[in-house]
Order: sequence, then structure tokens, then C-alpha cells
Amino acid sequence: MQETALRIRLITTFVLFSVFLFAQDVIYTYDFFELTLRHTAEGNPFRDVQIKGVFSQGDEEYEVTGFYDGDGKYVLRFMPCREGIWSYKTVSNVDSLHNHSGRFDCVKKSGSLHGVVRVANTYHFKYDDGTPFYPFGTTCYAWIHQEDEIQDETLTTLKEAPFNKIRMCVFPKWYELNEIEPAIYPYIGRAPDQWDFWRFNPAFFRHLEKQIRRLQDLGIECDLILFHPYDGGHWGFDRMTDDQDDFYLRYIIARLSAFRNIWWSVANEYDFLNEKQMEDWNRFFEILEEEDAYGHLRSIHNGLKWYDHSNPRVTHLSIQEDPWEDGGIGEYEQKIDRWKAKYKKPVLIDEMKYEGDIRYSFGDLTAQEMTDRFWYVYTKGAYATHGETYIHPKNIIWWARGGRLYGESPERIAFLKKIVESAPGSGFESFRGMEEDGNAVRAGEACYLFYIGARQPAERVIFLPEDKKYKLDIIDAWGMSLSKIEGTFSGKNLINLPGKPYTAVRAIRIH
Repeated sequence: MQETALRIRLITTFVLFSVFLFAQDVIYTYDFFELTLRHTAEGNPFRDVQIKGVFSQGDEEYEVTGFYDGDGKYVLRFMPCREGIWSYKTVSNVDSLHNHSGRFDCVKKSGSLHGVVRVANTYHFKYDDGTPFYPFGTTCYAWIHQEDEIQDETLTTLKEAPFNKIRMCVFPKWYELNEIEPAIYPYIGRAPDQWDFWRFNPAFFRHLEKQIRRLQDLGIECDLILFHPYDGGHWGFDRMTDDQDDFYLRYIIARLSAFRNIWWSVANEYDFLNEKQMEDWNRFFEILEEEDAYGHLRSIHNGLKWYDHSNPRVTHLSIQEDPWEDGGIGEYEQKIDRWKAKYKKPVLIDEMKYEGDIRYSFGDLTAQEMTDRFWYVYTKGAYATHGETYIHPKNIIWWARGGRLYGESPERIAFLKKIVESAPGSGFESFRGMEEDGNAVRAGEACYLFYIGARQPAERVIFLPEDKKYKLDIIDAWGMSLSKIEGTFSGKNLINLPGKPYTAVRAIRIH
């Protein structure tokens, strides 16, 4: 009788445990768990209601802030970083939202979910799972503020393009070649400048999230520009008070930080935002560090005046610099080396002018010039961002509005990307590898890359380790071809070249 009772209790316990186990939500690592709770929308729920979630597993604990999503919905999002059972509990100043608890199971998804991108080996990047990440970015500031057809076309273009990072704005852009009113705005109110800066428009942020998710599905990092000067008071999003700025920043962190593909760009051309002072930018970095539980990458982009990138809250340099100004390409090479030595951080030249034919000098590079600049930057152990500004009958220009790409550089950038990603390790380091001008980088002793650039020597001396043997390829960076040089090489070598611009040499160790 006792044995029967014990058996019944064991079976009952197993059944209850199984029901509990299989009733739990299952979430992939680096995706996010979302909890939605209901409460009244009286008053101003954006300001009056506070809700946080404490998520824990063993010795890991994260506190994340929730947000109001309209229609009486209060949302908490959490991105689990490791497998296993996670538990959570809510904390709120409202009884009906307080002390909710639960659990979910986090499982690993093979293949694509590598995690958040972090700084690696001082000057480079990798995902949380250790997979190297080589930024090959593009700029498309206001694509989410266009007609639906243009947004869809932009994503179709990105699917076929080589870019794995996109620079884009939260706020719409009122700027020459892009003076349009979008369909929805971040705040409740009336365009152009009648807004309640204490009430967000959840529909706008849902749309932003939808497009960030679509980028994520394409494997593209979203380098999200939080403030920009291309408003000029038209909407007034550039002239909010300090409290309103901070309120906006905390809200967007609460909504978006659980997306694994977010990078925070505090501003584009921050020094052109005349309404803000240096203490404002410093405060924004403090808020990002405090409120983002996952430590996404943080940067700020300059116009004429650089921000102090030695600020420990700045994870990498996101700079505007023209390689052909201030002393020519040789001087530019020295600059990259100096920046890396001074700041000990990755260097991204996020704006080095654009391929295009508009009347402004920032947007009239040839495709050859854009390709050449990419090669120069990557063969200094740094990274670059593309942009395109070809005249369009309806002003649908990629750099501002998205749509289609018409230039010839993206195909060449894709070719460079394959070469960079095929190298072992997690990034190239520069060194003095040629007798004459030109860039040289190495991935340990396994792979070397030498770039001669726009010059056309018929021969050049390169240096390899004396005690290792290498196979050499001649690379036509513009023609996108590789041709092998017969024999093996080590030490000092005089290499015959085709005598035309945009030539590189790659050395791969054989033993």
C-alpha cells in the first residue's frame, strides 16, 4: 500500500514537473524574451509608471527597464546570453505590474546567432561566441522615414550588397535632397513642430523595431544615430531640453537594447548641434553605459571638431576624415597609426566622402576612388564605411533615402571583404612591409597583404619572415582578380607587378 502511494506521488510529481517544463517559453540565446503586462493608460503612462525586470540564472543577474507601448501595454524585454533556465521578477511602482514572476528556457540555435559585437584584440571586433566581425558598412541615414516601397527596396538591395553594418538615424532628416515629411513621427503631436516631448508615439518605435529586426535577419548591424543636426529646428527634435533628451534616450534604450545587432552612435556630426554642449554628450554616454544592460558598442561621429575618444565609455572611433586632405595619402597613413596608438581602440572611418556625382564635394568620388580608399583603410588595420550619392530624378539617393545602389564600388568592396574574411585570426595589423610607399598588414605570420594603391609600379620590394615560406597572389583590386606567382617566397623579395593602379599582393604561408 505504501509502495503504491509512493509510486503515485512520484508519477504526480513527474507529470506536474513536465507540465511546468513544457509550458515555459523557449528562447534562443541572443534573441529576446518579451513580457507584456496590462494596466490603465490614465495620466501619462510614459512618465508616471516605472517598471523593471530582474532576470537571473545562477550567478548571472540583469536588471532591465520596461517601457510603455501604448494601449495599456507595458513591456519588458530581455536578451539571454547563455543557455539554461532563466527566472524573472518584476518591480514596479504600480501594484498590478509589481511582483510578477516566471521562468523560461534558453536554448542555443546553431549557425546564425553569434551574439553582440564587442571590441576584440584592441583594434578589432568579434561576436560574443568568438566569431570575428569585420565591419563593412554603408550609410543610409533616413531610409526608415521613406515610403514603404522605398524601404522595401532598400532591404532588397541590402540583401544582395556586401554590407554588414548600416548607419541610420532615429529622427527624420530635413536636409537638401531629403526635405520630406515622413508618415509617422517619434512623438505624439502635429507636424512640423507641435509635439508633446513627454509622450512617445509607440507606432513609430514599433516600425523602427520592425526594420531593425529585418536588418538583423539579414545579418546586418544597426549603427543607430541617436541625435543629428539635420533638423535646423524644422521639427525641433534637435532642440529638446536636457530632461527631454534624457527621457528620450532612456526610452529608446529600454525598447532597443535587447536587439543583439544594435550599436549606439550618440550623434552624427555632433559638433554641428549648436544647442548642445560638451557636458550633454558626456552625460549621454553615461546614460548609455548605465541603462544598457548588455554593453552594446558606443561611439560619436564628428563634423569639424573631434570628441575626446579617450573617454572610456567610447568603445571605438567613428570618424569623418578625408584621406586626400591635410598632406595626402602618406599623411593619412600616419594619422591612422597615430589614432590607434593614442586611443588604443578600433578605428572606423565612417565618412570619407561618397561615390556619386552630386554638386557637393563630399559626394562626387569616382567608384575607383571609393574602392581605393577602402583598400587603403583596411590595409592599415582599420575599417571603412561606404556611401553613395548619385543624382536621381526623384532625389532617391542612397546616402539619405535608400532605394537602389547604382555605383560600381559595392562589388569591389565585396571582393575586398572576401579577402579580409578569408584571413586567419581576427584582424590585420599594420607593419612596415615595403621599401616604398604603400600599406602592409599581417594576420600573425599566416597571411600578409600589401597594397600599392593608385600608383603603377612594375616592381616593388616586399618583406616576409626569413624562416617561413609563402605563396604569392597578385590582386587587381579594381578588376577583382587574383593571379598566382610561381614559386615560394621568404625574406626580402623584388616582385614583378602589372604596372597598373589598384594592385595588391597577398602572401599565404605554406609551412
